[in-house]
Amino acid sequence: MELWIPITIGAATAQTLRFMLQKRLKSMALSTAGATFARFIYSAPLVAVIALVYATASGQGTPQIPPAFWPYALAGGTSQILATMCVVALFSHRNFAVGITFKKSEVLLSALFGFLILGDTFTPLTITAMMIGLAGVLLLSDPPGGIGPWRKRIFNRATALGLGAGVLFGISGNGVRGAALSLAEGDVFYRAIVTLALVTAFQTISMALWLAWRERGEIMRVLSAWRVAGLVGVTSMIGSICWFTAYTLQNAAYVNAVGQIELLFSLMIGAFVFGEKVSLREWQGLALLTLSIIMLVLLL
Repeated sequence: MELWIPITIGAATAQTLRFMLQKRLKSMALSTAGATFARFIYSAPLVAVIALVYATASGQGTPQIPPAFWPYALAGGTSQILATMCVVALFSHRNFAVGITFKKSEVLLSALFGFLILGDTFTPLTITAMMIGLAGVLLLSDPPGGIGPWRKRIFNRATALGLGAGVLFGISGNGVRGAALSLAEGDVFYRAIVTLALVTAFQTISMALWLAWRERGEIMRVLSAWRVAGLVGVTSMIGSICWFTAYTLQNAAYVNAVGQIELLFSLMIGAFVFGEKVSLREWQGLALLTLSIIMLVLLL
């Protein structure tokens, strides 16, 4: 098994735990932006320390940041903020497992953006596996108890938020990968942690400015909820380090495809933590997504 696969599984585990904690934060009267900000404010200092320690201990020193790095990094960081906000807002409309599932449209979208932006290529079998995964997502788009024409049930606010998250996470993954690959020197982890440190710092500053301007008092509410918000930051840091490393090793579409294992974790958390039930249609969607994961791992 290639190294990026277990790293991706670790990323998916940490990300599922982070979204679980952010759903808790949303129920603690924090706004969508506040629950999203918690991800960055508590993780950015930790990532900066890890980057500094690793750069010093490995003897690789201060990175040389080329001009090409910044467009990728800023696009990836901004789209990641917006994508996270979409997922957090989605939790108000659908249960935890379905909310996480919606964002998995990023798999096919990552392939499209990877092709358009980075020139990534894919085999027919790989594309087939991704399409099977997308079919699973569509099965989960129809809300429980929905009535009326299928098309109207599929295209709703929850679907818009979910697909929006997928588009934005697709852009984010390729932006991060492009930024890391633009660094000419350093090993894989060095390039990943430097990229993460700079992107997370940008995200923290930009969100703090936004909240200070548009949502007075929200920053203090996030700081007051430090017990849960701090865990959001730690799980975000772990997940981001794994994601950034995986994106540096492999193209974003493949990484996000294997990352669909997050769906299994979200179903378990939805059932055991939030007491949510899974319908027959949702199980069918899960089966297709699991098949997609297995095919992709075998093909890669």
